[in-house]
Amino acid sequence: MRGLPAASGLGAWGLRLGIGVAALAAGCARAPEPDAYGNVEATEVVVGAEASGQLLSFTVQEGNKLAAQAKVGDIDRTQLELQHTEAAAQRAATSARVAEIEQQIGALEAEREAARAQRTALAAQHEIAKRAYERVQRLYHQQAATAPQFDQAERDLRTLGEQVRAQDRQIAASGQQINAARAQQVTIRRQVAAADAQIQQIGDRIQKSTIVNPIAGTVLATYATAGEFVQQGQPLYKIADLDAVEVRAYVGETQLASVRLGQSVEVTVDTGKEERRTVPGSVSWISSEAEFTPTPIQTREERADLVYAVKIRVVNEGGLLKIGMPADVIFSSAGTPGTQPR
Repeated sequence: MRGLPAASGLGAWGLRLGIGVAALAAGCARAPEPDAYGNVEATEVVVGAEASGQLLSFTVQEGNKLAAQAKVGDIDRTQLELQHTEAAAQRAATSARVAEIEQQIGALEAEREAARAQRTALAAQHEIAKRAYERVQRLYHQQAATAPQFDQAERDLRTLGEQVRAQDRQIAASGQQINAARAQQVTIRRQVAAADAQIQQIGDRIQKSTIVNPIAGTVLATYATAGEFVQQGQPLYKIADLDAVEVRAYVGETQLASVRLGQSVEVTVDTGKEERRTVPGSVSWISSEAEFTPTPIQTREERADLVYAVKIRVVNEGGLLKIGMPADVIFSSAGTPGTQPR
């Protein structure tokens, strides 16, 4: 009867061992081998100054969440506003010159029309004088008109002919003046158009003196502070949308056939000393060209292998995923998203 407790103790030990093995097997089942390895990425945007001048205000700080089109700073625009005022004044003066030329053209055209009317009247008088001259000439040859009468008729005809030719010259001169004025008008209108373009350019530079955040996201780094003098194109800060990130992973040629765009995947990352977290994602991009295994994730044996890059889009709830964080990827449907022991 005394041997029974010993046997019972051995049976309990065996039972505990069996439970431990079963637990280990269950743990292995909960943590299948990843299909690929990668790192978390985000689309980073470096926002630069679009104008030159002193940075009067700049409210961006690392870690800030900024909305798209939010105003985050101002660059001194005093000189630009003075240039804008000067350009506007020059444009107004040039535009006034266009109105003067239009009035001048109108006056020249009125003079030409008057000259044409005068020429028409003189031409009619010249025709009458010509008939009178021909009649007096016949009478003179018939000795029915005196020599002074013939001379007077000839002078009248010659005088009216000169007046008609003078009107022709005046009409031609008026036409040349009108053409010159119109050419000048075209030139001045081009100057007005150039002034308009200059005003728009200065206005655009004034508008760009206000620093506007281009995308919604989190500020990753800042490169300037208020009070500094910045040049056009100088980086001011870096921002990225961390609400949805991408995991860049690499798969071998044998895996490529089973990977497709939009495919659901599971991404697992370390979240603590004894925990890993699995979140859902979907394949958003597959490279069409093979490359050598990237140095940061390759082993000595993998350096000669060719792989294909794959991007997995993941909604980053609670900011769990950080840029550069290593991640495991499972393309199969095995596993349930959540927290699991390591």
